[in-house]
Amino acid sequence: MPDIVVMFFILGLVAGVLRSDLAIPKATYDTLSLLLMLTIGLKGGMVLHGNLSWQLLPEMGSVMLLGALIPVMLYPILKYVIKLSVANSASIAAHYGSVSAGTFAVALAYAESAKLVVGAEVTLYLVMLELPAIIVGLLLYRKFDKENNQNSELSLKSLWHETLTNKSVILLVGGVVIGMMYGTVQGSQVTSLLTSSFKVVLALFLLEMGLVAAQTLRPIPWKHWKLAVFAIVTPLFLGTIGTAVGTLLNLELGSIVILGSLVASASYIAAPAAIKAAIPKADIGLAMLSSLGVTFPFNVIVGIGLYHQLAVAMQ
Repeated sequence: MPDIVVMFFILGLVAGVLRSDLAIPKATYDTLSLLLMLTIGLKGGMVLHGNLSWQLLPEMGSVMLLGALIPVMLYPILKYVIKLSVANSASIAAHYGSVSAGTFAVALAYAESAKLVVGAEVTLYLVMLELPAIIVGLLLYRKFDKENNQNSELSLKSLWHETLTNKSVILLVGGVVIGMMYGTVQGSQVTSLLTSSFKVVLALFLLEMGLVAAQTLRPIPWKHWKLAVFAIVTPLFLGTIGTAVGTLLNLELGSIVILGSLVASASYIAAPAAIKAAIPKADIGLAMLSSLGVTFPFNVIVGIGLYHQLAVAMQ
């Protein structure tokens, strides 16, 4: 049986496919998203309380390098195999180099349910993967776009601002810092309610994600079948790389599963906002179709369990 939170995603997916009138009000979704990002940051920060060490630098450096290399690896496939434009190839490559906080939350819940040991630093993976991928995606666009853009410096500065001040990044980093400063005991008056209700918030968030995923697939985009295949094969390829890197870094089993799941994921919150501002010619709908419509459901329903099995086999 899959984790109970996954069933809420499937419920939303089925409701969306059946064109039910079930809907989560936008204000409620925004609140759930805020609570989820903040709780993830707090949980990670509290575990890091008193455990932050310079020994984490090689690990964080390796994770950042992964975030930068993934768009470089995927761009030629998107451009020459899927036959997308330069703008869309760079955009989707950046989305897949970036990460899905929703996938992270499901992977964390999966690890907790399976009683896997998870390292204190896993929340930092989110930020370490997010920023390099989006920057490299823009650099790829600047390099291969035939039109000479006179405002590239301004756009790059704007991208840094959009990425670093994105609400997800602010809440995650802020939550990590607050949790790390106060720890479980001192911060319990605020953090205990948030952390204890983590799965409830995640379940409702996934219900909405199921509805949105069904909407991106309606009508079925047959003309983009190559992109759909890419969106299923790519997480398997990237998940294997992430799992292998985690194994080489000698991480805890739970940390390897989470790293593999994150590397296999694609952003549908932070990256679309940043890329939309930096690459106006990119079709964000295509990126959402692949990342949220195909890759996210695949990882939530099937992928995370596969990465766990792969991590066990590699140890």
